[in-house]
Formats: sequence, structure tokens, C-alpha cells
Amino acid sequence: MFSDLRRLAVALAGVCTFINLYATQPLLPLFANEFHATSAAVSMTVSATTLAVALVAPFIGVVADVLGRKRIIVSALSLLVLPTVLIALSSSLTELVVWRFVQGLCLPPIFAILVAYIGDEWPRSEVASVTSVYMAASGLGGFLGRFLAGLISDHWGWRAAFWVIAGITVVSAIVVAATLTRERGFVRAEGLSHSLRLMLGHFGNLELITTFMVGFATLFSFVATFTYVNFYLAAPPFNLPASALGSIFVVYLVAIAVTPLTGGWIRRIGSRALVMVSAAVWWLGLLITLVPWLPAIIAGLAILACAGFTCQTTATSLLAERATVARSSAVGIYVCFYYVGGSIGAVLPGVAWAHAGWPGCVAVVMAVVLAMAMLAARFWRSKGPRRA
Repeated sequence: MFSDLRRLAVALAGVCTFINLYATQPLLPLFANEFHATSAAVSMTVSATTLAVALVAPFIGVVADVLGRKRIIVSALSLLVLPTVLIALSSSLTELVVWRFVQGLCLPPIFAILVAYIGDEWPRSEVASVTSVYMAASGLGGFLGRFLAGLISDHWGWRAAFWVIAGITVVSAIVVAATLTRERGFVRAEGLSHSLRLMLGHFGNLELITTFMVGFATLFSFVATFTYVNFYLAAPPFNLPASALGSIFVVYLVAIAVTPLTGGWIRRIGSRALVMVSAAVWWLGLLITLVPWLPAIIAGLAILACAGFTCQTTATSLLAERATVARSSAVGIYVCFYYVGGSIGAVLPGVAWAHAGWPGCVAVVMAVVLAMAMLAARFWRSKGPRRA
């Protein structure tokens, strides 16, 4: 029962975080029309949040290695309610982007510290399976945020969507505060300066550096794909409305069903081989989206979502296992790289979109996924850390 309650708290925190993070993605064409803005401008409602996450993540890890886990997670969940409400009250695109940035500042203290909590509080043999639970919950949150935002926006407007998300966040904060136990395996760093030195020491570990880059490539590719596919499907011949665009993210449910299997795959073939196989599957999904038929596009998105979730779960579980000291700061660095990748993935493919449309975006993502697989093949090892 004790373990079940902790897993429930981990899952709920993952759901709540990602409900907030990507809720604006299916609303981008709507924002472009309402605020008379370009696709690049409204994509800032995604990249501003991911950029804020990237800026805060390494430092919240340093602080958490001194202060602990639960108090930071619960406090951040509670504070997240405020910018979510202010988004609903925004009267301009600039205000919306600002409050989305503030939202991003609140997110790393939840999920970055949560991954460190998993590494601290569960036996090494269970880390991959608990990480899989967290990743599945995160995927569910990502789906619900996009789906609810699109559905509610079509019926009651996008502001109503953020009022609903704010309510979900309040309930989640209360439940996590009640069910997440205080940390017991946490080893406190001697002070902020000592914690900072330990954080910088992670850059001497080639395996961890590669893991950071896998995170960068994973979210770059996810955000690039699931941002610009909205513009592709909102235009002729598809002409999908916001609710239908939000429903496209039902493909996340397929990935959620696959994610819990990742722990077993890691044990069977190892992290390196699994990421290489996932990269090949990712390419397959991308190529299928080039077929100009909506069912084929959805199938391709489902395939690449499964591959992406597998890569993310593999990298996260490897990080929680191999970062044996200053785990919070290691996770913080990973989250920084991950969301820098997401921020660039929301903007850079816009150049390819402007010149070559959806095929151009697909080509960019394929190149990044290939680079990710090559790095993992070269620098990840099956056993033990590799030092620079």
C-alpha cells in the first residue's frame, strides 16, 4: 500500500505537469487568427515555456540536493496554479507568452526533482519500472492537456480551457501533498557551493553527457513534429478545427500503453540497443506521415510517439541509475538539455516549414533522430560509467 501511494503521487504529478506544459499546441492556429500573428510568433507560447524550464532546471537540482524533495515538489505544484489562471485572463499574445514563461519556471521543481526522488527512494531493480509509470503518466498528461484544450476551446473558448487546467492543478497539488511520502533515501549535499561543484562534475562523464544530448534530440523532435503538424492539418485539404487537432494527440495513448514495457526491454537488450531500434521506428513513423491521407498521418504519429516515449524512458531511467551522486543536479542538467531541445524544436523547423512545408520539417527531425542514435551507439555502455 505504501509503495502504491507513492506511485500514485508520482503518476499524478507527472499528469499535472504535462497537462500544463503543452496545452497551447492545438490552439496555435486559433491564436494566429485571434491575435493576427504568424505561426512563428504563436509558437512562442510553446517555446517560452520550454525555455523557462531549461533555464531553471539545472539550478533547482542544485537547490534540491540541499533542501530535499517533497517540499519543493508540492510547493511548485501549488505555485503553478497562479500563472495558469493569469493565462486565462491574458488580453494579448505578449501577455500570454509571458505567463507561459512563468508557468515554465514552476515546472522543473516538479518533474526534475521527481525523477531524482525515484532514483533515491526505490531499489535500483525497480527504478526503470517506476520511471515507466512516471513516463506513462506524463504522456497521459500531455495528451489530456492538448485534448482538453482543443475540445473546450471549440465549445467555450480557449480561456475556459485554462480555467479547467488550473482547477486540475489545484486538485493535483492537494492529492500529491497527501500521498507523496517524505524522502528517506535522500543524502543532503553539504551546501550550495558543494552541490554546484558536484553538478559540474557530471560534465566529466561521457555517458551522462550523451544522455543529456539524447534528451535534447528527443524533445526537439517531439516538439517539432507535434507543433508543425498542427499547421499542416489545419490547412487544406484537411482543414481540421482546434478540437480535432487536440484529438490527434490520442496517439499518445498508444505510446502510454507501450511505455510500461520499456523497463523489460532495457533489461533484455540494453539501453543503447533500445535507443537505436527506437530511432529506426521513429524514422518509419515520420515517413508514413508524408502520405497525404489523414489515417496514415495519424498512424505515423502513433508510431513515432511510441519510439519517442521509449527513448525518453530509456534515457531517464539510465540517468536515475548512473548518476550516483548529486542526482537532482544531474536530472536538472538533463532537463535543461531536454527543454533547450524543445525550445529550438518549436522555432528552428519554422524555417523548413516556410521553405518546404511539412516534408521540410520531417527532414529536419529525421536528421536529429539519426544524430541521437549515433551518439548513443558511440558513447553509451552496457555497464558502468565512462569517464572523460
